Amino acid sequence: MDFRTAIVVSCLVVWPAAAEAQPGVNGERLNEHLEALSRFGRNDQGGVTRVAYTEEDRQARAWVMELMRQAGLEARIDAAGNLVGRRAGRDAALPPIAMGSHIDSVPAGGKYDGCVGSMSAIEVVQALTEAGVQTRHPIEVFIFQNEENGQVGSKAVSGELKEAELELTNATGKTRREGTAFLGGDPAAIASVRRKPGDFAAYLELHIEQGGILDAKHLDIGVVEGIVGIGRWMVTFDGEANHAGTTPMDQRKDALVAAARFIDAVNRLAVATPGRHVITVGQIHVEPNAPNVIPGHVEISLEIRDLDRKKIEGLFQQAILDARGRLGAAIEFGVRKIYDNEPALTDDRIRQMVDAHARAMGLTTLAMPSGAGHDAQSIARLAPMGMIFIPSVRGYSHSAREYSTPEAITKGANVLLRTVLELDSRLPALSRVEGPGPINPRRSP
Repeated sequence: MDFRTAIVVSCLVVWPAAAEAQPGVNGERLNEHLEALSRFGRNDQGGVTRVAYTEEDRQARAWVMELMRQAGLEARIDAAGNLVGRRAGRDAALPPIAMGSHIDSVPAGGKYDGCVGSMSAIEVVQALTEAGVQTRHPIEVFIFQNEENGQVGSKAVSGELKEAELELTNATGKTRREGTAFLGGDPAAIASVRRKPGDFAAYLELHIEQGGILDAKHLDIGVVEGIVGIGRWMVTFDGEANHAGTTPMDQRKDALVAAARFIDAVNRLAVATPGRHVITVGQIHVEPNAPNVIPGHVEISLEIRDLDRKKIEGLFQQAILDARGRLGAAIEFGVRKIYDNEPALTDDRIRQMVDAHARAMGLTTLAMPSGAGHDAQSIARLAPMGMIFIPSVRGYSHSAREYSTPEAITKGANVLLRTVLELDSRLPALSRVEGPGPINPRRSP
């Protein structure tokens, strides 16, 4: 029996028959912990403002560390300022199964983004401890620091964080170096937290969808195919500023009109091209930006997201080619790349497990990409990675209106727990990153 066949047999035959004998999470406790966490930085709108490196962030992390210890984890702050909890396994030679997320928020954010995954990972360990289950693999839970402003903690673990990035600031005015020290880390030793491929057996992250697809379709679980890559460019248009009242229409070199045509063209390109990519122009800078002057210079952002790197590059090239053909010689056109983030595909074996366990619980599923970035994106460079989505009611996220029901959170945490146990007891250690196989897009009836 080969590896992939063993997975199918394990997920579809062996596990469902024994599912009732497995421990389950305490949903009431999990949701109480989420509500208690929201006290740190609660705002007047009913959400939270717990930006990384604030006092609210530091206090929340101290509270979470105590929660980790109560669950049976040996908890510490690593040099990067991450909270790391470890639970021993029966075989100390095996690499750990890792779980986690983050608890920092955007300004005027919600109570669920990152927090659902963080609290659920701790609850999974609590459930195992109370059931007297010791896994073969060690288990590690990570609460990564400053996810919202650049996935700082998880990039330190993956080795992607550059020294120069420590000097960047966030909304607090602190640099990442200062913020890491503020949270109890040691910026001078930040390289010591780096893990290498094979150091984790696998990484799992439960998260709210941050979109409205699952909620609109009345589905329970999103089986995440991967986290999209992002290409971002600044596009400039240079015409000629001149008097708005005295320059005839046929003699104008209006940079803003050219930019508007480009924006419309890339939107049409996005809609006409089959796939699940998205293209966005979200930033516009106009000079001289006066009502009585023809715009002479315009700079706009162009962002393309997709799971396929080649698709991103292909759409970009088509957009630029079309623009050069449309603008003519009157407008000078320039492009520079400002951001590039590689897609991170989930592991096919873990996708199959998540789907099978959800179905065994009577839950409906949908294979789907993540259009937002997550800490899992960094850890996917080191280990097989899987993500589980639960519905966001009406798709709200990064907002005080962000909400996932207690029932949805409990269902997702139980899928996380069963997937951890499957990884631990039914399969050999996943000590390498394997390219994903075919994605099964079906959903359960």
